[in-house]
Amino acid sequence: MLNFIPKYFTEKAILLYLGALLVISLVFFSRALPLMFMTFGFVEVAAFFYFANTLTKKWSSFSQKRFRLNLFYTALLIRLGWFIFSYFFYTARYGIPFEFEARDSRGYDESAVWINNLIVANQGFKPFLDSLKGGYSDAGYAIYLGIQYYFTDNSIIIARLLKVLYGALTCVLIYKFAVRNFGEEVGRMAGIFCMLMPNMIYYCGLHLKETEMILLTVWFMERADAMLRNKNFNFAEIAPPLLLAGLLFFFRTVLGGAALFALFTALMFSSSQVVGWGKRLVITVWVIGTVFYFVGGQISTEVEQAWKDKDENQATSMEYRAKQENGNSFAKYASTAVFAPIIFVMPFPTMVYTDGQENSQLLHGGYYVKNFMAFFVLLAFIWVIKNKKWRDYTLIGSFTIGYLGVIAMSSFAQAERFHLPALPFLLIMAAFGLSKMTNSDKKYFKLYMIFVFIALIAWNYVKLAGRGLA
Repeated sequence: MLNFIPKYFTEKAILLYLGALLVISLVFFSRALPLMFMTFGFVEVAAFFYFANTLTKKWSSFSQKRFRLNLFYTALLIRLGWFIFSYFFYTARYGIPFEFEARDSRGYDESAVWINNLIVANQGFKPFLDSLKGGYSDAGYAIYLGIQYYFTDNSIIIARLLKVLYGALTCVLIYKFAVRNFGEEVGRMAGIFCMLMPNMIYYCGLHLKETEMILLTVWFMERADAMLRNKNFNFAEIAPPLLLAGLLFFFRTVLGGAALFALFTALMFSSSQVVGWGKRLVITVWVIGTVFYFVGGQISTEVEQAWKDKDENQATSMEYRAKQENGNSFAKYASTAVFAPIIFVMPFPTMVYTDGQENSQLLHGGYYVKNFMAFFVLLAFIWVIKNKKWRDYTLIGSFTIGYLGVIAMSSFAQAERFHLPALPFLLIMAAFGLSKMTNSDKKYFKLYMIFVFIALIAWNYVKLAGRGLA
């Protein structure tokens, strides 16, 4: 059983990235990425795989306490370093510490300032909530940020520093969850993977809601898993996961739905060794009560409408993307049938220059890391099904498949931000799949590398050809 990621994989991962970037840059020379974005991508890929190999070996001999401390403080320092760099990097380019095309970030900042002013004027949240016209799925982060602004005098720096802390805490929670489900070795690899994952680091330096949303999701899953597996339980153990699931509805409606779906599925189908029947019955009553509470309100209307409109919304959005200025004419051919089979691997990185997509070009190395690690995720799911162990991992499986399934049916299947709540659990499954890796699996790994190489070239061709640039 592997308890680290060998150089055999990490070296090939780096070489495959460099090879694909070189070929794409030569074939599409006139649209090659600027050197700045190439540098960002290379650092993201090389740092992840080099330190994943080094640290999974070096830290494997540490005591549990020392490992947790190393994981937390190293994750904290990495994210703090990125926050400081990104703050001055974006300020130097734009005069304000916001990323490229920062419409959403600026929107959250403006909403938070407004909410702060409402609090100061003793008007409460009502004017803000009224402005949403009943759509509460995005209200949670703006209200949280507004309350934070109230105590910090609209400080962007303190808001980002808190994200640094949240990101480090998330890595520790991921470690705890993975250890409880898959053992100490897998837990350590998963914690390190998440600590080094470029996409999870990146959002700690932005004003978007992703860092907080990932923390709430991982915290929900960790508390739900603890509740299910603990032999002795009481209301104090039942309340946190249900409360956290409720909060997720105010960050992304379908995320709250996926959380409750995963908990309910785990209660129904987990093996009796994980959840006893007496405990299963009591928790089921509480979960059903929570579901009915949400079903009776506006949130249920949002969930129902999102489900009803999923096919039409996807088709309409893709048609719009195909026809808009700088849009991709091939977008109209995209559908659930295209996205679903490769949803664990997506999104693919933008390794060519296209106007208005600077954020995805800066983070393209992180996209590639996910593409590469998806091999071990698929290996894990195959092992679980082949060995008929799926009932032991119902919670993580139902959430990951359920949430990504909804994303595959939406208009955001290629939007990296919408994949993020599932990313920590994909990395856990990658660590588990890696631990089960055998020499006979290497032939499939080589085939997968060929698939990724071809997919990267094909995707970037589509990016350009659909815009008439290839």
